[in-house]
Amino acid sequence: MAIIRSIHGVFPRFGSQCWLSETSVVIGDVVCGDECSFWYNAVVRGDVHFIRMGNRVNVQDNATVHCTYEQAPTTIGNNVSIGHNAIVHGCTIHDNVLIGMGAIVMDHAVIHAGSIIAAGAVVLENTVVESGTIYAGTPAKKVKEVDEKHVRELISRIAQNYVKYMDWYK
Repeated sequence: MAIIRSIHGVFPRFGSQCWLSETSVVIGDVVCGDECSFWYNAVVRGDVHFIRMGNRVNVQDNATVHCTYEQAPTTIGNNVSIGHNAIVHGCTIHDNVLIGMGAIVMDHAVIHAGSIIAAGAVVLENTVVESGTIYAGTPAKKVKEVDEKHVRELISRIAQNYVKYMDWYK
């Protein structure tokens, strides 16, 4: 059974049709929308600041979502996929974004809609990722602009697939 616990009297809140794996952990001031999924060993820790997530957010295996004490909350939009082993920390991620496997997004970074953070990329503090771009590398830099239709289809497909996958586990 997933670990869902309060901190300082604040419990996580989940929208409808969310799914949490048996080994996922969600703590504290976390509010998520509908059809979100938290996969094996994912940790979402709203203990030092708040975390807000939209609809159809998937936090894949071993990913961590956290904040910085009293300075950097984490806000995640709709249709966001956070890949295996990724770290999302004290940042803002807008709608329709893919955070690749093993990527790190640091405090006060802003990832605009329709963007892809490549696997293994490190998005440094205060970086602003433009809409419709792919950022890759360490530190992450814009490597190309992508066709809006392509990005939308890829990102939507992954988010929708995770809604389908969680139904297999319910």
